[in-house]
Amino acid sequence: MYQLTARDIRRRNRFCVLQAVYAAAGHTSRQEIAAATGLSFATVGNMIAELLEVGVLAELGYEAAGIGRPRAQLAINPERGRLIGVDIAETSIHVDVFDLTMTVLRSSEIPVDPAATTPDDIVELIVRGIDEVIAGDAEKVLGIGLSVPGLVEPETGKSVFSPYWHWHDVPLKTLLEQRLPHPLYLDNPLKASTAAQLWFGAGRDVDDLIVVTLRAGVGIGVVIDGMLYRGVTNSAGEWGHTNLVLDGRPCSCGRNGCVEAYVSAPGITATLREFDPTSTLLADDDATTIAAIAAAAAHGDQVATAVIEKTGHYLGVAIANLVNLFNPRRMVFGDHVARQLGAPLLDSTRRSASHHAMSAPFSAVTLELDTLPHNPSSLGAATFALEGFLADRETFTSVSTRRARRTDTPA
Repeated sequence: MYQLTARDIRRRNRFCVLQAVYAAAGHTSRQEIAAATGLSFATVGNMIAELLEVGVLAELGYEAAGIGRPRAQLAINPERGRLIGVDIAETSIHVDVFDLTMTVLRSSEIPVDPAATTPDDIVELIVRGIDEVIAGDAEKVLGIGLSVPGLVEPETGKSVFSPYWHWHDVPLKTLLEQRLPHPLYLDNPLKASTAAQLWFGAGRDVDDLIVVTLRAGVGIGVVIDGMLYRGVTNSAGEWGHTNLVLDGRPCSCGRNGCVEAYVSAPGITATLREFDPTSTLLADDDATTIAAIAAAAAHGDQVATAVIEKTGHYLGVAIANLVNLFNPRRMVFGDHVARQLGAPLLDSTRRSASHHAMSAPFSAVTLELDTLPHNPSSLGAATFALEGFLADRETFTSVSTRRARRTDTPA
């Protein structure tokens, strides 16, 4: 079993303290952070001293607590640096630049030509997207996080397998390092969306969480006892390629009957075609079709309503399996399919899941829509860059060493 080192524990404490400051959504005090995290006041004080010294936090002044000394108020310093989050989707490259409060400063979205999806093609689009938004902030960039579809090795930055572009073992990080001078952090949308929820969303107050990503591809992020579960090869969460319908529709992975073939954007388009092959809701691309279904259903269109209901039936069966398997406290449904189809899809899913899940675990779980204000994959990718900066040995070891020397120096 892997044993945590003192450095690992210190890094976790640093994350924990900063997450509490973000959760305060403005300013907070050392006392409030200690209460929120369960860490000792001494540990909180040490972590805050480090974060103040490197400029991540700033003191805003003092606020009277009613009894005792006034409390120093702490907040994130937005000008400490910039974080870039890149959502590499099957049909577009979305880039956001965040300040350190995780406020989006600038964004760019570039379509992906289906006939130009070689690694070199995609690298060119990524670099172009970053160049469009980085403006005069290049020297402020602390890191770039990238959400890459399919199976990814975060340590090497390799795209192990992308079923949409038929990539195998592409050294994407190495290719990007030749063009970008900043630290790079890669993982897939499932892990990125879950990281965003853990830091800024529904995962801040529960320890057992499943984040369901619904887009051109689908999958889940699993949080157990407050920790993102990755599996042995970082492929945990490929729920979209579990079987839903025996000998069912063909899936992009080459198999048949996968969850993804029924509840992804292409899967929902296929369901619409089954209901009405000549529907005027069908568009040239799946994203536009999903938007048309949502708009038509809102106006009472029977076919659109039936498509959402059928999709919710499929999704509910697949969700019931997750409820029985993981027994989570909360399940969050996000990305553009969930955001477009919204409450009607969630209601249908809940009805179906209640019928197929075991009663005790289903009564303990809440199902809700993602409420993050930004693209969850780009926000999560930027969070990887934030975590990378906070874990940087050179930055924080030198701070700890300087502080220890000052402490050890006789008065």
